[in-house]
Amino acid sequence: MRLRCAVLDDYQGVATEIADWSPVADTVEVTAFDRHFADEDALAAALADFDIVVTLRERVPFPASLLARLPRLKLLIASGMRNTVIDYAAAEAHGVTVCGTPSSSTPPVELTWALLLGLARGIVAEHDGLRAGGPWQSTVGADLHGRRLGLLGLGRIGGQVARVGLAFGMRVSAWSQNLGTERADEVGVELAPSKEELLAGSDFVSVHLALGDRTRGLVGAAELALLKPTAFLVNTSRSAIVDQDALLAALHAGRIAGAGLDVFDVEPLPADHPMRSAPRLLATPHLGYVSRSNYETYYGAAVENIQAYLAGTPLRRLG
Repeated sequence: MRLRCAVLDDYQGVATEIADWSPVADTVEVTAFDRHFADEDALAAALADFDIVVTLRERVPFPASLLARLPRLKLLIASGMRNTVIDYAAAEAHGVTVCGTPSSSTPPVELTWALLLGLARGIVAEHDGLRAGGPWQSTVGADLHGRRLGLLGLGRIGGQVARVGLAFGMRVSAWSQNLGTERADEVGVELAPSKEELLAGSDFVSVHLALGDRTRGLVGAAELALLKPTAFLVNTSRSAIVDQDALLAALHAGRIAGAGLDVFDVEPLPADHPMRSAPRLLATPHLGYVSRSNYETYYGAAVENIQAYLAGTPLRRLG
């Protein structure tokens, strides 16, 4: 009897096509789920008969309570090499091997700029108006050249975003709790003296920080109040870095010009979630890493992980 493998959240229905699963076809039966399971009970029921689970990014938590309800589970594969929603100690206690895959080959730099440019030039409003036969031009675009781009975080992704901003002729500043002049000079940007000064002086702010105790809620109501009324905020990192309620309040009050989001506190967003109808918001359903090359990497490596596990030599173990 073949082992059973579940692939979670395959919204586009491409998981079994975008990679070559034939190396494990004789030993593993793959089932892809194109819907998100709303709660732990539904997830536990759906996965009860599976030996292997492939999960994308941090979409689905695997706490101890869930792992205890999956007695057949032996191998859990998560895309990327860092996952904060898996209880590794519980996985080990239940005999579950946890493995990762190479990280995204295409980080969300391109989507960051898609959101930023879409906000600056009112792309969605103008597109919708044109298609609906509305007024010919209804917005006045915000310039990038000569304006200040403020980056919260200047790591691998933040550095790439900075270089694009410089290519647009923007003045780029960056701040994070550990950022020093050496890294800022390496990228060619200004080191902001403080978070507050970066926010107050920027025309566009983009978030590129890892989520942790020091960054959770880093941008709240007080920080949003520092932004210019003409400023835009973009977050393709982690939603909890920006207080969602405070951001909604700022958007409804018109205290900032707009926001671009690819990440949310609850994913997928419920149909009646206030983010779906917020004004001045350009939102995408967590598409930062959703690209052909990334999916080829994730699912291709998942197949490798299954092969290695079956051979008794697990690859890229996490925990």
